Amino acid sequence: MAERRRKYTGNRRYGLLDTIRGITLCSMIGYHLSWDLVYLLGISWPWYHSSGAFYWQQSICWTFILLSGFCIPLSHHRIRRGIVVSLCGVLVTVVTLAFAYDDRVIFGVLTLIGASMLITGILYRPLGKVPRILGLVISAYLFYLTRWINAGTITLFPGHTLALPSALYHGYVATFFGFQAPDFYSTDYFSLFPWLFLYLAGFFFGRLIFESGAKDAKILRLQVPPLSFLGRHSLLIYLLHQPVITAVLVLVQRHPVL
Repeated sequence: MAERRRKYTGNRRYGLLDTIRGITLCSMIGYHLSWDLVYLLGISWPWYHSSGAFYWQQSICWTFILLSGFCIPLSHHRIRRGIVVSLCGVLVTVVTLAFAYDDRVIFGVLTLIGASMLITGILYRPLGKVPRILGLVISAYLFYLTRWINAGTITLFPGHTLALPSALYHGYVATFFGFQAPDFYSTDYFSLFPWLFLYLAGFFFGRLIFESGAKDAKILRLQVPPLSFLGRHSLLIYLLHQPVITAVLVLVQRHPVL
């Protein structure tokens, strides 16, 4: 097992993963630009409030979370990386509380991914003993089960939901785990449940690929260099893109002739 892991956790990079991350990053920037146009500039855009826009947003977060979990078997410093991403999540929270309180971000996607990295890193050995397909199936079902836990329900199977006690939905700690308090507000909220299970589904799928001959497939080497570049610097771009977009829009609004 140790030898097998050394083979797929070397210095190689899979260009396709960076390219997918870069594509998703561009999609996210487009979505956040749309958000700014609607909520900061007050542009009327009914479609942005439609199910189509919701699915757009979901496609972005699902891809980032799945891909982050998928890449965990390739990482040498899982816990350290988790700490860095978690601290970046704290930074986003502090900055938005200080300078954009009405648009504050508490328990955003970086906090979720950082926490998932830490949990997976700490439990990496026992998780590595779980059969890959079994782990993937269980994680996918737990994600399905808890998908709407924020709204007070779990879904046992299609057409059968169970309401959870309202007493669970109180305070920030409960909100972090997924039991969203009625008075909680965040423009970017990703609780540990259900999203940890989507992350773990990505992790087990990654193991399925990288612990098999599929890790050498040529398709994993395919890439679009500009998109791969963005993908390799996704955390920095994530932190900078919203302030840059906001600054440009404010400048255009104040100086329309530009």
